Amino acid sequence: MALRALKFASLTAAASGIYLYGNKFLDPNDFGVVRVGRAIATTAVITYDYLTSLRSVPYGSEEYEFLKSQVHLRSAERLRELCCSNRGTFIKVGQHLGALDYLLPEEYTRTLKVLHSQAPQSTRQEIEQVIREDLGKEVLLLVVKQIFPDFEFMWLVEEAKKNLPLELDFLNEGRNAEKVAHMLKNFDFLKVPRIYWDLSTRRVLLMEFMEGGQVNDRAYMERNGINVNEISRNLGKLYSEMIFVNGFVHCDPHPGNVLVKKCPASGKAHIILLDHGLYQVLSESFRMDYCRLWQALIKADMKRVQKYSRRLGAGDLYPLFACMLTARSWESVNRGIDQSPVSASEDMEIRSNAAAYLPQITQLLNNVPRQMLLLLKTNDLLRGIESALHTRASASSFLNMSRCCIRAVSTYQRSKSHSLYRKAQISFTEALSLWQINLYELFLWLKGSQLGNWVIALLRRMHHLMY
Repeated sequence: MALRALKFASLTAAASGIYLYGNKFLDPNDFGVVRVGRAIATTAVITYDYLTSLRSVPYGSEEYEFLKSQVHLRSAERLRELCCSNRGTFIKVGQHLGALDYLLPEEYTRTLKVLHSQAPQSTRQEIEQVIREDLGKEVLLLVVKQIFPDFEFMWLVEEAKKNLPLELDFLNEGRNAEKVAHMLKNFDFLKVPRIYWDLSTRRVLLMEFMEGGQVNDRAYMERNGINVNEISRNLGKLYSEMIFVNGFVHCDPHPGNVLVKKCPASGKAHIILLDHGLYQVLSESFRMDYCRLWQALIKADMKRVQKYSRRLGAGDLYPLFACMLTARSWESVNRGIDQSPVSASEDMEIRSNAAAYLPQITQLLNNVPRQMLLLLKTNDLLRGIESALHTRASASSFLNMSRCCIRAVSTYQRSKSHSLYRKAQISFTEALSLWQINLYELFLWLKGSQLGNWVIALLRRMHHLMY
């Protein structure tokens, strides 16, 4: 171990010397070792705070809960300062963590939410430095892999190398914005900023100015007369269409990138989608397996859940994979994720298991196709928004998802069939399945409406008079 540490120190020193020689800007943040050192120091301080502050207090007591909340808050503030100091990918991670209301303590999400709309600005030199450092992580991670053989995050390098140049190419972002606006033009509630191409380059993007409240700001919606359930339902429609039908997915829906605003003229609530730098293009085979997996999850068909989870690389960890996708407990997955909302006890179970199964989660993330990684991140962010709006696991979201899955699978089957009879049969089955979903949705609406209550009461009264 000592020899390995010496090798690591030598390699780090050599890399730092080469970096210093070739760099004209001597800001401390330009040095990877400074950023890594700051991260290690912050982690050590947070760990020490948890160990010492809670050590002598009885577990579960009121004092323990109070002190734990204080430590959570201090630790979250330290993480926020770390993200703001190190910038670059640290900001991205902080934005992601700030959206995980359903998973992390409230002190963390409340503190890190500031990064959604008030992230520190960077100079051109700092942006170029982020590129150099992110692409240089491969050397660092290879060294760490030699010292710690169990380190299983080499896929981070591949994703960073592939996605970072795309995110920083503003012409690519403009093309993505126009593509998704055209692709989803039938959704009149969606607004995508117009691109001014004559004033845009690879490094400068000029677009239409749009403003609104963040999509997880329930208080803003209530103040402005915006229906929270409608926004949640439309956001689900938007992403189901992108993922299952089109296979072209906006992969950074943190609340700072998804705004809502009520149109004064029409009174309709609009969803404004920003930051189109990062999209995932899903292969046809992956998209079909993912569609069928979600159909199996909604129907609680455990054999098909296992089959398609394995096809997507989950292996024997398919129960964990199903729980990660749905953000539900394994018991709820078996019972049917559309059968009941998330309870407080299930919420606590999910939070506890996230920490307990970290090694297995790491292994799973290392095994699934790279396309899945950004989808999992997208799922996390969407579940976080639903949690903030108190609309998690609503029946309408699963119905919309089912519609998209049925349409996607039927379109795929028709494209592979050369028989007119078979195509007509597929279309009939598709229409029948969609009609059944519409009928079930009507039943749910009647059940929850005043009219529905009157009809049910009348039927019960008639039944009582007859018997």
